Amino acid sequence: MHLMKGRTIGFVPTMGALHEGHLSLIKRAKMENDITVASIFVNPAQFGPTEDLEKYPRDIENDTIKLRRHEIDILLLPDRNLMYTNGFSTYINVDPLSEKLCGMFRPGHFKGVATVVAKLLNIVSPTRAYFGQKDFQQTVIIKRMVKDLNLGVDIVVCPTIREHDGLAMSSRNSYLDGEQRKAAPVLYRCLNKASDAIKSGIINTEQIKELMTKALSDKALITQIDYASVYHPETLEEIKEIKGEVLIAAAVRIGDTRLIDNMPVNL
Repeated sequence: MHLMKGRTIGFVPTMGALHEGHLSLIKRAKMENDITVASIFVNPAQFGPTEDLEKYPRDIENDTIKLRRHEIDILLLPDRNLMYTNGFSTYINVDPLSEKLCGMFRPGHFKGVATVVAKLLNIVSPTRAYFGQKDFQQTVIIKRMVKDLNLGVDIVVCPTIREHDGLAMSSRNSYLDGEQRKAAPVLYRCLNKASDAIKSGIINTEQIKELMTKALSDKALITQIDYASVYHPETLEEIKEIKGEVLIAAAVRIGDTRLIDNMPVNL
């Protein structure tokens, strides 16, 4: 490790199936640090018993080609048995942030996220670690954990990268069939409608919520709305009256695929 002495390390933890969203984090890490490290690990601890651990997209060959092309310095591919040794029993809970938004629908998910991120940060000891804003709740939880546990890493949140029609890039988009994929940008359009309404002076959350639900219900292919409302960007609490900086966020299911998206709005 003496090679690292005095040099900054930028770290991008991923679950693989890399897309332009991940690669934007890599580019940023390269710009801001002497050494760039990426990891690929599909973390079993963040998947619930009925979730998609086994079918989660994996493409290590193509991922490696993309990372080589972006000239990262180190690729970390931890083994499942190394990360969760026999008898593993230490988990990190960041409450109450982990119970909000997606946490209500994916119990235990953020406990798995916080634990694996803490482990990876301990293994890599980076100066900065990079995460995408699409997973906004995850970034809030990780920042809190890093602060609470004095981990001494800068958490850098980078803008959501979108497809040409506005759909936030996600490895899970590969689950959508043609018709579902066509319907998916409704989520982004819904956030834009809510943002425009807030900027036009509607500051009552109930009205915004109603507008969002209506926009999402227009698409018959949306089988479930988990949540769609306006939240405080630090506590993730739903707010009654909109002022200052807020977060509009929604999570829906199209068929069996769960999609999330969000948009910060500053009045």
